[in-house]
Amino acid sequence: MQSAEVEQQGFAILPEVLKSSDVDRLDKSLTDTALPRSRAGMRHALKHPNVLAIAREPRLLAIAQHVLGPCAFPFKATLFDKSPISNWLVVWHQDTALPLRERRELPEWGPWSVKDGVVCAHAPAEVLPRVVALRLHLDDSTPENGPLRLLRGTHTIGILSDDAIHDLSTRTTAVDCLVPRGGILVMRPLVVHASSKSRSAMRRRVLHIEYAASVSVADGLELAEA
Repeated sequence: MQSAEVEQQGFAILPEVLKSSDVDRLDKSLTDTALPRSRAGMRHALKHPNVLAIAREPRLLAIAQHVLGPCAFPFKATLFDKSPISNWLVVWHQDTALPLRERRELPEWGPWSVKDGVVCAHAPAEVLPRVVALRLHLDDSTPENGPLRLLRGTHTIGILSDDAIHDLSTRTTAVDCLVPRGGILVMRPLVVHASSKSRSAMRRRVLHIEYAASVSVADGLELAEA
């Protein structure tokens, strides 16, 4: 993978990272898991030992470290499961919230919230380049099953208001991220993205794993596992 592609576009598609047998094993373990999940997926998926193992798998770690440096580590994972019985759209937005070990009132951090017992805050723009997401596809992502859509290069223009994001979406050509099963979409959190409802009977399951360059993100603030 060329890290320059991620820096210029805000994303890169790596079509063949895990073998079909790797995905089969993960798929089976997720189906059998006792962790709480909804029809739409699973939050706090790093608590699942097989998800944690995949997040630390050398092929995935190498990708994250190529972007963030040798100390990159996974701190959050979410399973998204879009299907005919659990179908939704996501409006254009940026990912700015981070899970934290405790709350500290610092300039530019916030608003704050608590989600499932985890303290979260929206981070300032200068912190988020130290984070990257690897979206591992457990099913083929096609034009019909609600793929992620991105606005190329928007990760370089800071944190945007809802109005600015809407304006960009009306005058920027979106990229549909069509990733095969076992492939990975590497994505910067500030790249503007969305997804439409699925128009297919196919499921679209994605394991969204977030990595950081360091556990420390600001003066006295440290990432929590989520």
